[in-house]
Amino acid sequence: MWDKFDIVAAHYYFCEHYHTGQFSDLYIRMCRITEGIIRFRPSPLWTGPDDVSSNCRDIYDNLVADFNRTG
Repeated sequence: MWDKFDIVAAHYYFCEHYHTGQFSDLYIRMCRITEGIIRFRPSPLWTGPDDVSSNCRDIYDNLVADFNRTG
């Protein structure tokens, strides 16, 4: 079962890795994750979804696959 932390972390890393600049939709979404209601702050020791749970990796992989399909 996925928890909220896994979902938010996966979306954050996806946006971080795939945004195309400061004015892109993914950059704006990443800012909302870090500065909005959620205020997600990843650990400085994290390098990506591989440093969190397998659920987070699965969510991240699904986001990447969807992105690559719709491009």
